[in-house]
Amino acid sequence: SNCTSVHLFDCQQAPTALTFSSCKNLRLENLKLRNSQQIHMSVEDCSHVKLAHLSITAPGTRPNTDGIHIARSRCVHVTDCTIKTGDDCISIEDGTENLHVKNILCGPGHGISIGSLGDHGSEAYVINVTVDSVTLHGMTNGARIKTWQGGRGYAKNIIFRNMIMDSVWNPIIIDQNYCDSATPCKKQKSAVEVSNVLFKNIRGTSASKEAIKLSCSSGVPCHGIALENVKLTLKGGSGVAKSTCENARWRKSGTVAPQP
Repeated sequence: SNCTSVHLFDCQQAPTALTFSSCKNLRLENLKLRNSQQIHMSVEDCSHVKLAHLSITAPGTRPNTDGIHIARSRCVHVTDCTIKTGDDCISIEDGTENLHVKNILCGPGHGISIGSLGDHGSEAYVINVTVDSVTLHGMTNGARIKTWQGGRGYAKNIIFRNMIMDSVWNPIIIDQNYCDSATPCKKQKSAVEVSNVLFKNIRGTSASKEAIKLSCSSGVPCHGIALENVKLTLKGGSGVAKSTCENARWRKSGTVAPQP
């Protein structure tokens, strides 16, 4: 690979443990990362990247320990990895284009997350993301897209398919009202547009009653959301899982349960 910078830090100020920056034709295989104080691996401003057979572990109670963080990068393939951390299994940020994720085991952690996007009124773009064949155990989220009010740009052409949820708190969630702040966030009309998102062949159990949550912007509603062959039941079978929809235009194909 040709990289302008590759950094392996000691953890004095809790940096990312391993960062790949401005790399082309990067291939990384058969690596174990353990107990980073914050993000384990970051891929930034890179193109044509292949990550495979990685093992990333940290206590589920340790915050901000994302497994793999991807930003401003294109043509990235992540395959055959096991990621157990205290934050996002894989976090997909602004500038990600043509990302393929396949055969991943996650849990504990916060799921496979696109975003957060559009914080502090910023402009963000994510396009052409496919997440395929993922098993998630005991996570706070499963397939998630999260954006801030007041942002601009888009997240579009996204596929989550062939996923097994095992006691996941929010198995399917789009949240355009994300607010990671100690004080309430002000209502704003602009938002990062979320469109052309497919959730297909997703099954398993929800740890909360709200198995599917589509919480979109009133100013920039989600559209082109498709649910196909989704079956999520409440963990333990005590009661019926629910689904909510706010400002989202969606369609279904096959069986969808619970249906928004």
